[in-house]
Amino acid sequence: MARRLEDARIRLRLRRFERLVGTGGLGPFQILLVGQGVDRLAPAGPTGTHVRVHTGIRRVGRSSFTFEQVIAAGGERVGRGDATVVLADGSGPMELPDELIADLAELRLSEAESPAAARPRAERLSRAHYAHWVPLRSRIGDVDSNQHVNFQAQATWYDEAVAAFTMHATGAPDAGPVPVPDLPPRSYRIQYLGEVTYPGDYEIGLAVRSADAESVHYELGVFRDSTCLGVADAAGPRGTLTAEALEAARVAA
Repeated sequence: MARRLEDARIRLRLRRFERLVGTGGLGPFQILLVGQGVDRLAPAGPTGTHVRVHTGIRRVGRSSFTFEQVIAAGGERVGRGDATVVLADGSGPMELPDELIADLAELRLSEAESPAAARPRAERLSRAHYAHWVPLRSRIGDVDSNQHVNFQAQATWYDEAVAAFTMHATGAPDAGPVPVPDLPPRSYRIQYLGEVTYPGDYEIGLAVRSADAESVHYELGVFRDSTCLGVADAAGPRGTLTAEALEAARVAA
């Protein structure tokens, strides 16, 4: 779902902005994703299914803008998402050029504009907040043109952490085949706070915020030593997770 959303964003034509860049009217800059949300609402169908992604602009700020997207397959809404993007130069976020704002205005959705995402709570940036840890090493194949580990690759790290916690808590490695499709979360809200680079050894912290009979809500963070480089809120199936396993991984008080 996340890759389909990204592909649709890349395909958007922002003609005024493209002309500005092509004629040298804008100095060196980077396009950085600082946050994204992805919700898997239903299976998208087998390989070969025709999938359509609808993309609009929900919010335009001084130095950032936010996409809102819907994924449809076979006439059914199967996913949705959002993504917040900033332009940055060597000194930090840049003010959006008028040409880009004009392009984005043509894609604005009619719904009321939502506020910018709030910064994560201070406790989310502390190792003490998390109960379960999974070590991960960055891979050269995940490095993108900005010379850091791509944001989509980082999103899969959270999948790894949830799967590792689930398998550890249920004893799945010793209990026969693992039901892989049931392990990853179905919903994410991710904020990227710092650069994840190669080479590098990292840890994903996981804590359980809440759970009911069907679902578990997780809080996760990417750390290099004591520095938090990103956080995520995720929701996934409870499966066979016991009350004892969930309580052992509860968010620290």
